Amino acid sequence: MKLFDANGDFHPSAEGKELRRLAIRGGAATICAAALALAVQVVSTVILARLLTPADFGVVAMVTTFVMFLMGVGANGCNEAIIQRSKMDRFLASNLFWINLAVGLILMVSFAGAGSLLAQFYKNPLVAKIAVATSPGILIASLSVVPVALLKRAMRFASVSANDLTGRAVNTAVTVLLALRGWGYWSLVAGILAQALSISIGAWWLCRWIPSLPRRRVGTRAVLRFAGHVYGSFNAGYFTRNFDNLLVGWRFNAVALGYYKRAYDLFALSASQLTAPLNNVALAALSRVKDDPARVRRHLVSSLGMIAFIGMAMGADLTLVGKDVVRLVLGSKWAESGRIFQLFGPGIGVMLLYSTIGWIHVSMGKPERWFRWMLVEATATGLSFLVALPWGPTGIAVAWSVSYWILLVPAFWYAGRPINFGPSLLLGAVWKYALAALVAGCSIFMLRRLTFSGSPGSLFHTFEEIVLISVAFSILYLGAIILLHRGFLPLRQLKDLLRELAPASRTRALKIAVTESEC
Repeated sequence: MKLFDANGDFHPSAEGKELRRLAIRGGAATICAAALALAVQVVSTVILARLLTPADFGVVAMVTTFVMFLMGVGANGCNEAIIQRSKMDRFLASNLFWINLAVGLILMVSFAGAGSLLAQFYKNPLVAKIAVATSPGILIASLSVVPVALLKRAMRFASVSANDLTGRAVNTAVTVLLALRGWGYWSLVAGILAQALSISIGAWWLCRWIPSLPRRRVGTRAVLRFAGHVYGSFNAGYFTRNFDNLLVGWRFNAVALGYYKRAYDLFALSASQLTAPLNNVALAALSRVKDDPARVRRHLVSSLGMIAFIGMAMGADLTLVGKDVVRLVLGSKWAESGRIFQLFGPGIGVMLLYSTIGWIHVSMGKPERWFRWMLVEATATGLSFLVALPWGPTGIAVAWSVSYWILLVPAFWYAGRPINFGPSLLLGAVWKYALAALVAGCSIFMLRRLTFSGSPGSLFHTFEEIVLISVAFSILYLGAIILLHRGFLPLRQLKDLLRELAPASRTRALKIAVTESEC
């Protein structure tokens, strides 16, 4: 794909109906890729849970809590700056590439040297070796930051999603193969490095862009300032999402962290598979209409309604059957993870909604506001973890769910002030779905206590129980939605969205392919 014209300016662009078409098709591609990625992740989780121990996952999680943060230094900030910026040329992109590469090299060396300090903190000598082994992943990840961001700016989300999916598949294949050969926790380390390398190679193959040598260029400092604010928000959010892992690993041990991390990963996975693929699509689309606040508000209300429709149902259902799902997927030795996961369930729907506040801040060009709010979130959530720590991993899981419910309305109030998107618009878009999920969930919970036995049966019996409870919940939930909306409007809206996400006709698809090949 040719991203820059003869003058060095970024030329793929879209407006109006073309922008909507690309956004819809990009959303379809990312959702399909996310569904496939979820399938790959589930297969990987099922196999590895039976090949590795909780201690294996726990000791690697002690290191990945930090290494994943450093691998995201360039991707979180520079990525959004390139997508959101009005003008971009190849010289500015080249400067950003070399800056990311230099930062990645420095961080790789620094993290490898800090391995012994981590080992002392966790009181586990294995941590130092794993830190050194995973450090090259930081440099490898920095290589792909700019080409991936340029592809997203060009709205080539299908290509980016396919590349990410390939990386995840490579991670799974390498990890499972080495685990079968008895590598233990080293198989997880090898999978992380293989995924980073696969994504970097794929990004450069798709982008076909060669950076020029660094030069003084107007705009570099402004882009770095924007990226710095976004990265500050990422830092605060990352701290919030991983402070719990740090506390569990420090206060307890690798086994306890292994149980907790498996439960948290299933919680975050079930939520992120819906909104994470849409983040860049939403950012690219909203950034194009940021000068029309009324239009932005309409898009947000519609998006939040559909997210609440799916998310509230997902959260309530997994609260009901989460423990059984973990037993079915991971095996009976992970029963403790099942109990923890069930406590995460009530927070899934609100977590999906909460994750969209970044759309508002970044698309409006206000990353500094997002950064300030994320500091508030990190402080509030971190304090809740410290309060809940005496109750162990289960207490921290409860603190997670409660914190999202408490922070949701204030977060949208603050994010929406520049475009007059107040709490009333948020609540108006989602309250009926939350109420329907609560009513249906409580009804099924009471029915289950009267009908199903408390002792676990065979795996087939567990699967049968999950299906029956989920189907019964879905019927009650949809019935409550229809009653609260006095009609089938939400179902029609969902049907229309799915129709827009469906593949175009062969003629139109061929026309699009020809157009892209000419670029």
